[in-house]
Amino acid sequence: MMFTMLYSKLHRARVTHSELHYNGSIGIDKELLERSGILPGQQVDVLNVNNGERFTTYTLEEPAGSKCIGVYGAAAHLVDPDDLVIIISYAQMTPEEAKNYKPKVLLLDEKNNVVENG
Repeated sequence: MMFTMLYSKLHRARVTHSELHYNGSIGIDKELLERSGILPGQQVDVLNVNNGERFTTYTLEEPAGSKCIGVYGAAAHLVDPDDLVIIISYAQMTPEEAKNYKPKVLLLDEKNNVVENG
């Protein structure tokens, strides 16, 4: 049996921009992707702290150091620039793996700098 477990989380990321007429996804600064272990093209859930909206999409790599969190396509209807979001990735694990795995949790400040590694 496999369990779907929290793999990593970007907590309280600030949306820097949104673009409705785009091919859909969420763009994340390359450095944040690498530190969280999230891969470009990976499925993630996005939870909007400001309005309670939740959606599933896939990731795109934004330039390293840009601090960009961009929401593209139809999901742009669900966020506004400056909204706080939680970006969650999951992994399939055996029960043994799940018992011993500690998720990577990055708490971000208002400028999308990592202020705490959990």
